[in-house]
Amino acid sequence: MDRAGPQSRVPANGRAARRARQQQIRDLVSGGGIGSQQQLADELAERGFEATQATVSRDIAELGLAKVMRGDHSAYVNPEALGREARPPSDERLRRILADIPVTVGRSGLILVLTGQPGTANVIAQAIDESTLTEQVGTVAGDNTLIVLFPAEPALERWLARFESLQAPAEPATIPTEALAR
Repeated sequence: MDRAGPQSRVPANGRAARRARQQQIRDLVSGGGIGSQQQLADELAERGFEATQATVSRDIAELGLAKVMRGDHSAYVNPEALGREARPPSDERLRRILADIPVTVGRSGLILVLTGQPGTANVIAQAIDESTLTEQVGTVAGDNTLIVLFPAEPALERWLARFESLQAPAEPATIPTEALAR
């Protein structure tokens, strides 16, 4: 693999710099052997990219890199290397989360504001994104609050009705009376 030295033309900042840095990270990880964020930051520095450990950590999360065991050591891998196929959308995870976390829903125009317990907004947003709820334009999560954006009123209304049905407690299973007598 060709190593670009510090003299190479590396974008200084902004989106172009992030894209270039993240492409270098993908390339480095594809080569195997990157086992720590510091090692990754050092390799990037050798290629003319300035990146703190915090920046590398964010890049790892954005790229969806995973750390796996390779013999007696761990190494980062690109998500494609895991051989995972995309899971079909499912409401099951969202249903389970909504059963455990009370969520209130407010509205402002074409935006729904969902509020849960502290630290739960990202989990709820991810479950929504993985569900069969597709009429939203997107979700944006904070700590305990997330917003769900819609392109039009009818889409918001349909989505809200589906969300409320997922949020409703499941019907309790009926136990036959003779089973209780035992």
